[in-house]
Amino acid sequence: MVSYLPHLPDKSELHQLFQTTGWKGIIELSEHKLYEAVSSSWFLLAAYDEHQLIGFGRVISDGVFQSFICDLIIHPDYQNQGIGSTLLKALLIECKKNHIISVQLCCASGKSEFYKKFGFSERNPDAPGMYWANREVI
Repeated sequence: MVSYLPHLPDKSELHQLFQTTGWKGIIELSEHKLYEAVSSSWFLLAAYDEHQLIGFGRVISDGVFQSFICDLIIHPDYQNQGIGSTLLKALLIECKKNHIISVQLCCASGKSEFYKKFGFSERNPDAPGMYWANREVI
């Protein structure tokens, strides 16, 4: 039976979960840096099978107006079992409960249909989001 806890998972378990779900090679954060990043989340939720971390999601927010759902990750062995849906619903409920108006997210390629089931829509092509890619300040 899966349990959901609104707490910060163990540092090494969290890092391992990120490594098993396709993030390796994309986001190269040390165990410590990843833990530091998620520690400052506005809201987070971890999913466990017994004592094993199998899913995680978090919200970054100002707590009033803007929020961003990120790192919705499910261990490959547990995908397609409703765990991601449960985590996402809980994150959205927390935002709604706190009257946060703007809830945004970015998703991996091919995953937009999953989020559309929860009321998300893709940005209009003439008003897309942007990403700071070159990392230089001019």
